[in-house]
Amino acid sequence: MPDLGHIVQPRQRLLSLDFMRGFIMILLILEGTGLYEKLDAATVGTGFNVVVQQFFHHPWNGLRFWDLIQPGFMFVAGAAMSYSLHWQQEQNVSWRQSFIKTLKRSALLLFWGVWTRIVKPDGLNFELWNVLAQLSFTTLIAFLIFTWSIERQIVFSVFLLILTEILYRFTNVSGFNQPFTDQHNFGNYIDLLLVHKISKGGWVTINFIPTACHTIWGMMAGSLLLSNRSAVLKLKWLLLAGTLLLAAGYIEGATITPIIKRIATSSFVLVSGGWCLIALVFLYWWNDIKGHTRYAWIVTVVGMNSLFIYLFVETISGGINEYVNKITSSFLTPTYIPVLSIGIVASLLTFLLEWYMCWFLYKKNVFIKI
Repeated sequence: MPDLGHIVQPRQRLLSLDFMRGFIMILLILEGTGLYEKLDAATVGTGFNVVVQQFFHHPWNGLRFWDLIQPGFMFVAGAAMSYSLHWQQEQNVSWRQSFIKTLKRSALLLFWGVWTRIVKPDGLNFELWNVLAQLSFTTLIAFLIFTWSIERQIVFSVFLLILTEILYRFTNVSGFNQPFTDQHNFGNYIDLLLVHKISKGGWVTINFIPTACHTIWGMMAGSLLLSNRSAVLKLKWLLLAGTLLLAAGYIEGATITPIIKRIATSSFVLVSGGWCLIALVFLYWWNDIKGHTRYAWIVTVVGMNSLFIYLFVETISGGINEYVNKITSSFLTPTYIPVLSIGIVASLLTFLLEWYMCWFLYKKNVFIKI
């Protein structure tokens, strides 16, 4: 199998990657407006609530749609990094220069990841569980193996999953020797050492070890899409890889290791990685091969300023949503529309406002990156 990192054609922007990133960011914006919680409250006791529950993380052992958002975010980041590094190679940028640039980017991702969560009602808070902090580590790991052959990259990603299994199964720390039990696993123990607390939600810092595979696989997919192979062959390779990951992950989840997003078990990483590849297959076929691009801009304008809108949602969006909710309530009183419906309308209005900001930046050719 050839090294796809060295067989590239002139860079071309793929709509499928921009669309996938934009779609993920739109879902995160909607979460930031509180829409899903309001829909959940409004649909309790109805059949539609089953659908709404897909927009919340699974409590522990299982998989919901929302559990695929962070893997998708990290997968697309890996694909974008592949494009950036190939461009740097075309410009004869040295490995050392690329490394320093990636190191700085990882440091900034870590800073923003910590900063957006540092202030809590009960005081200052330090944690490394959110997507930006995790991405800071996985980006650096993926960069360090970028020049390896595709075979070595695959072997390394398998190694990360095996390492995760070993850490959880064969470390025997009193009170933390139950591999897949919330609050009593090895990941919880490491957090006690690092941040002196355990996440009430069961999230762990060492998730970056197995989820580095998401960034690596995204990087590999990006290199494949940049290669001079035919579009049909690219589709076949991506579809085959996605199918194999899904099969391996679901079989492992049913027999050996449960599918748990909160501690990123190996089975979860395989399944979520498979779904990321399948999503990319569909979008690449629909957008880049079939050319269905007419309305794609509605989504891509958000993805092109993903860092800006993510930080905006994490820091300012809540206050704006509260203000919009007050204004909406003053016009749509409960006399005319139920209180829960007023909240849903307010969330949608907040979303439109934040989407407009992304569109405005796009029209002004302003793209905030690190």
